[in-house]
Amino acid sequence: MVRPGPCLLALVAGFVILLAAGCQKTPERAIDRPLVEKQPELPLPAAERVEPGAPAKPFALTDQQGKPFDSESLAGKVWLGAIFFANCPGPCFRENQAIADILREIDVPDFVAVSLTCDPENDTPDVLRRYADRFEANPERWKFLTGDIAVIKDVANSSFFLPAEVGVHSERGVVFDRQGRLRGSYHLLQPDRVDLLKKLIREVLAEDDAAPAKESAP
Repeated sequence: MVRPGPCLLALVAGFVILLAAGCQKTPERAIDRPLVEKQPELPLPAAERVEPGAPAKPFALTDQQGKPFDSESLAGKVWLGAIFFANCPGPCFRENQAIADILREIDVPDFVAVSLTCDPENDTPDVLRRYADRFEANPERWKFLTGDIAVIKDVANSSFFLPAEVGVHSERGVVFDRQGRLRGSYHLLQPDRVDLLKKLIREVLAEDDAAPAKESAP
């Protein structure tokens, strides 16, 4: 029986450690995953589609071009919100690939995406601009936002209705209608959920601005 050499054992051990690390900034950082189980008090909807309520809390941050961003600019648009950080090597990249595909498929000016970093210390506007370029993001339709971490946490919890800490976040995309009201939430790393997300976005886009929004049938 041939025994594995020390080099092979070291390689295997390193691979196992890499798999265990997941999406994290440092070995001490918690992995990138939804926090619903840890923070059930946050208003993340249990249902993937929800009845429209009050508009999301307004917010102001800085986009990937270093320009001030005010959520008031989203009025009259259907928008998709999500949370990520640029140093995440796996889940965040796939999450943003899904958003890029959605934007390409639903190519209308009235639909935009808003991606919020949960690592603002490292994700400066310049870093976000270069990150956005990897997805050929149109800055008019896809905003990558940064700012003070306390503000970002408040935006995540009170506007996006998603949990977030430094380097740790939900992998859901949340849909808001033209009045800024939450309409649904789907996981961005599951292809079947992404399909339902696209369906919801199209249905909300098709609603009459003047008519009260109604929950679509699943």
